[in-house]
Amino acid sequence: MKLSEYARRLDDELDTAAYADVDASANGVQVGPDDAEVERVAFAVDAAEATIEAAADAGADVLVVHHGISWGGIDRVTGTAYDRIAALVENDLALYVSHLPLDGHQDLGNAAGVAGAIGVGDREPFGEIGPVTIGTVGELDAPRSAASIREALDDFEGQPDGEASPTRVLDFGPEEIDRVAVVTGSGVDWLDEAVEAGADALITGEGKGKAYHEAREAGVTVFLAGHYATETFGVRSLRSLSAEWGLGTEYVSHPTGL
Repeated sequence: MKLSEYARRLDDELDTAAYADVDASANGVQVGPDDAEVERVAFAVDAAEATIEAAADAGADVLVVHHGISWGGIDRVTGTAYDRIAALVENDLALYVSHLPLDGHQDLGNAAGVAGAIGVGDREPFGEIGPVTIGTVGELDAPRSAASIREALDDFEGQPDGEASPTRVLDFGPEEIDRVAVVTGSGVDWLDEAVEAGADALITGEGKGKAYHEAREAGVTVFLAGHYATETFGVRSLRSLSAEWGLGTEYVSHPTGL
């Protein structure tokens, strides 16, 4: 399969074009010739020297990531930008990126993966940013305590040493949580929207100082499960999809603990 065809298929599945005006990331192919042949694909959360080298060692033709190397353009190819691009070129490795489209997809996305992992069903789009959404909201299959949800989130991949990723909890919601909103990564800015959606809890990756008082005053529980830990789901889904297309695949695990 040509790189251009592979990228087109991913763009179509993820509705990449819908996010063009709201995403700082240059989604799609960031590095690589369109006519390159793709037989094996590696998947990672971040495009970094470590994941690029691991993908090359796995014999991949393209590395698919959530966090790429171009955010609003590249002014100078120096420093880490040079090192990463050089590693890609020297290894004949293309780079495909999906940021917000991979957050918001209701089946393949990060938020959908987190929601599914803890039993949130009857879901609908959540987390508005312009004309698109980057999260999901729905009902738990059965009411759960904050401690029970935290235990499930702690099992997510997130720590460099392979240990459980500890989840911080702002436990200001009801004792039994029924309705949950999810925006992965850095999503506490959608706390007000979670309240409007009738959510008892918001799950995201990392917090901001204002979140404590906002959650306390709104009576909503907030789970901070780690930026990396909440964003492995999307690339794993794309790995499964690519395997269905007949491509060889490899997942590159490189947790940050953050």
